[in-house]
Amino acid sequence: MRRRIVMSMLAGATLVASTLLGADPAAAALPPRTAASADPPAEFGTDWHDPLIAAPPVTKPAGPSCEVTVAEAQFRDFTPYEGTYAPPRGCGDRWSKVVLRLDGKVKGRQYDRLGYLHIGGVEVLRTSTPQPSPDGIEWSVEKDVTRYSDTFRAGQDVEMLIGNVVDDTYTGIIDVKVTLTFYPAKKQTPAVPDRVLTLRDGTLTTPRNSERIVAEVYATGSGGGCEEYWYLTAPDAAPYSCKAGDGPYREVQISVDGELAGIAAPFPTVWTGGWSNPFLWYVVPGPRAFDVKPVEYDLTPFAGLLNDGRPHRIDVSVVGVPEGQSGWSTPVNVLVWQDAKSARVTGKLTAHKVGALANSSTYTPGSEHRLDTGAGHRLTVSGYVDTSHGRVRTTVDRTLASTSAHRWTDGEDTDALEGTWTDDEKVTVDGRGTAVTTRTDRTYTMDGTTTLGAGDRLRTVLTLGDRAAVEETRGGRRTAWSRLDDRYEGDATYTANVPRDQRHAVATTSEHYRLHGSAGCYDRRLLTVQGTLVTPTAASTALPAPTALTRPGVSASPCPGAPSATARG
Repeated sequence: MRRRIVMSMLAGATLVASTLLGADPAAAALPPRTAASADPPAEFGTDWHDPLIAAPPVTKPAGPSCEVTVAEAQFRDFTPYEGTYAPPRGCGDRWSKVVLRLDGKVKGRQYDRLGYLHIGGVEVLRTSTPQPSPDGIEWSVEKDVTRYSDTFRAGQDVEMLIGNVVDDTYTGIIDVKVTLTFYPAKKQTPAVPDRVLTLRDGTLTTPRNSERIVAEVYATGSGGGCEEYWYLTAPDAAPYSCKAGDGPYREVQISVDGELAGIAAPFPTVWTGGWSNPFLWYVVPGPRAFDVKPVEYDLTPFAGLLNDGRPHRIDVSVVGVPEGQSGWSTPVNVLVWQDAKSARVTGKLTAHKVGALANSSTYTPGSEHRLDTGAGHRLTVSGYVDTSHGRVRTTVDRTLASTSAHRWTDGEDTDALEGTWTDDEKVTVDGRGTAVTTRTDRTYTMDGTTTLGAGDRLRTVLTLGDRAAVEETRGGRRTAWSRLDDRYEGDATYTANVPRDQRHAVATTSEHYRLHGSAGCYDRRLLTVQGTLVTPTAASTALPAPTALTRPGVSASPCPGAPSATARG
C-alpha cells in the first residue's frame, strides 16, 4: 500500500518575539459555546462538531471599529478570486489593531486544500481547509494583521485562491468570506513597520533610510507530492515510496545578492488529511494548519548594503529538495522600519560566519527498515547602521538542529516517525542605550505510527508539539519572558479501501495550548471522541496581560503548574 498517496491531497502575525512577549497569537475564532456531550456516538456518523482550536481568539480593543469585506468567493477549481480593497472610512489611517477574519463553510466530500490571500501583492494569510462532513461544517480563522498596516492605507488589488477540484466524487464547494476590522488609534504603535514590501522579479529595493529590515517567508511543503511529507522522505538507497537524495533534512534559506543571509527550520505542518487518516483532524487540526505562520529573518545586518537605492537579488531556497523537484511555496514579504529624521542611513556588514552544514542519514535494512537522521547548521551575521540617533549594531546568531528515527515494514503497512527540530535564535541590538538581546528557542516534535492491520483496519497514533521559549534581556538583566506549548494528540482507526459509509471510524483527539510568562498566562484543553466535543469550549485560566490579551476581570497570575521560564521550550 503506497500510503503517501492517500495521506493528503492539497491544491496547491506579529514577529516571533513580540508575539510571545505581548502581542496576540493568531488563532481560529471559536464557534458558539457548545455544551460538552456526555454520550459520544459509537463511531463517526455523517456529521461532527465544527472545527476549532485551543489557542485564544484575537482580542479586540474597546471602542469604535470599521469593517471592510476583502473577499467573498466560492472555490470550485484553480481560478483565483480577484477584487479590490479600499481603506475603511471613519477609522483614520492609524490603527491600534487590524484583525483579519475568514469564515468558511463546505459540505459533502472534499480533500484538504491550501490557500492564500494577497492584498497589494502582500501575502497576509496562508491557510488550509478542514475536510467536511456530508452534512456540512463551518469554521473561522482570525489573525492579527496589524503589521501590514502600511499596505492597508491605500487602495489595492486583491487575489485569493483556495485551489479545489469539484466533480461527481469530490463535491465540496469551499465558500469563504474574508473581512478586515480596524480599530483606530491616535498614532501608530512603533512596533508596526513603516513599509511592507514585496519582491519584483526576485529583487528588493529598500528605502534609503531603512534602519531595521525583517523578511518573512510563508514556506510550505505542499502540492500532494512527497515534499508535503518531507520529514518522511528517504535517500535513494532505502526502499521507501517517497525518495529524496539526501534524506529528510529541510532548511529554508534566504540570500542577499548570492550571500547566505538567514537560515530557519520549517515547521512540520500536518494538513487535515495527513498521516493517511482524516479522522484525526475533523474537529481539532494540527498546530498551524489553519494559520500558517511565516519563517522570519532579521536582515538588519545587511541594511547598509540594501540602502544604496539599487535593487538587490533576494533568493529563497529549501535545502534537501532534489534538484528539479517542485513541492515548496516560498512567497516573501519584507517589513521595513525607517529613520524618520534621516534621508539616508548608511552602514556595513561587519561579520558573516557560516558553519558547515551537517546532514547524515543512516539506513539499516531488516524486517523493519530504519533510517536515522541527524543534521544541523549555524549562521552568525553582524552589521551596523548609522542613524539619526547614533550607530546601532545588530548581531543575529541562529543554530538549527534535528534528529529523526523513521521505521517502516515492507509495503509500508507499518510506518512510524519520531522527530525533533530545534531553531534557536539570538538577536542583539546595541546602540540605543543598553544593549537588548532577544533569544527565541523553538522546538517542533512529531511522534507517530500508522499501521494497516487485519481487515484493512488502519490506525494512526500521533503526537505533535509546537513550543517556543522567548527571553528578552537588557544589559544582561531579564526584562520579559514567555513560554508557548501547543500539544496535539490523536488516535484514530477506520477501515480503508471501502466506501465512506463502511469505514466504521473511531477517534480520540485532543489539544492542550499553554502560553505563559511575564505578561500573564493562558491554558486551554480540548478533547473529542468520534467527532464530538467532550470538554467545554471555555478557556480555563487567565489570559496574557497588558499589551496582549488582557480582559476586564481576568487575572494575570501565573498558570498553575507552569514550567520554569529557564527550561527549554
